[in-house]
Amino acid sequence: MASTLGTSSIAVLSSRRRSSPSIHSLSLTKGQVFGRKFCGGIEFHGVKGSSQFSILCVATEINSTEQAQRIASKESQRPVYPFSAIVGQDEMKLCLLLNVIDPKIGGVMIMGDRGTGKSTTVRSLVDLLPKIKVVSGDPYNSDPEDPEFMGIEVRERVLKGEQLEVVFSKINMVDLPLGATEDRVCGTIDIEKALTEGVKAFEPGLLAKANRGILYVDEVNLLDDHLVDVLLDSAASGWNTVEREGISIAHPARFILIGSGNPEEGELRPQLLDRFGMHAQVGTVRDAELRVKIVEERGRFDKNPREFRDSYKAEQAKLQQQITAARSFLSSVSMDRELKVKISKVCAELNVDGLRGDIVTNRAAKALAALKGRDKVSAEDIAIVIPNCLRHRLRKDPLESIDSGLLVMEKFYEVFS
Repeated sequence: MASTLGTSSIAVLSSRRRSSPSIHSLSLTKGQVFGRKFCGGIEFHGVKGSSQFSILCVATEINSTEQAQRIASKESQRPVYPFSAIVGQDEMKLCLLLNVIDPKIGGVMIMGDRGTGKSTTVRSLVDLLPKIKVVSGDPYNSDPEDPEFMGIEVRERVLKGEQLEVVFSKINMVDLPLGATEDRVCGTIDIEKALTEGVKAFEPGLLAKANRGILYVDEVNLLDDHLVDVLLDSAASGWNTVEREGISIAHPARFILIGSGNPEEGELRPQLLDRFGMHAQVGTVRDAELRVKIVEERGRFDKNPREFRDSYKAEQAKLQQQITAARSFLSSVSMDRELKVKISKVCAELNVDGLRGDIVTNRAAKALAALKGRDKVSAEDIAIVIPNCLRHRLRKDPLESIDSGLLVMEKFYEVFS
């Protein structure tokens, strides 16, 4: 999944500037049959009668000048605190790692006291994100191997038999500011093209950029209702549909939704809370020695970010390799039916609405087994992840003083014993 800079050949982004996507939608005639096509070892379900298409992988050697420019550009960016350097908060870190291994878990909601490193931990995930195959120059990060993750224009190119230029790109992490406008999030009409060429063209927004990546909302419980509605729609369907100024377009918008917030500042709407696969609770560290260590590490980072990051380079590389191996190993992980039945029994006896809790718990347990390098899920794996998968799905009881995570664990031990 990951490629290496230096003497090895890597996929290079095309330097061509891509024009805005066409507005007309892809239409298929009724009665057309989808068949299988193979090209370069890649299976694609295309339309019967359509011409053969191929995928072009560009692999060139980067010269020393380009490499130096790329390194200089990376160093000039805002320094990110290393994920491996974060002390404590193991529950939050595990939830984030499991979602990177299996994006279908559905994201993480992180709630906790202010100043506990929620935003720092999420943003530190950037360095660990693996590389994925994308169609070069496509604003939606289309997957060249999966039609479900393709933008409409890429699908049309495939059906016409055009070559797709494939490159490796790191998974995007997109920040959604609280003050963002709906046009910026969903996309809107391209004013420049409208004025200069007199044509209607679509300018993609943040949801397009976040496709197949991570969408992070800090202080998500303060997000405006109209943006919450947009997120709910996209999270439910996996597509973003824009209908405005005479434009009608839809594009894939499947992302890992990560939110953080302080419960003292307000609760989330139940509809949005249910869209998060896992829920992590973060508390303030009470141990004095651990607090001193955190302060000292942060002081080292603020004094010399580059030197601090270099000191954790080996640990970061090891963790990144572990994530890459787990992603490739995930499909071979199995779970006994008996364990699946017990998971569903826990959900049923806790009166969890819907089946999302069952699905997420199964996925999270498999991702944890893959992270540990095992091909079979154990009851211990389920015990670790089930509180994070179910605690935010329990019905609220204002008279209940016990933590919802403890309620889940009590029921778990009752069923699994």
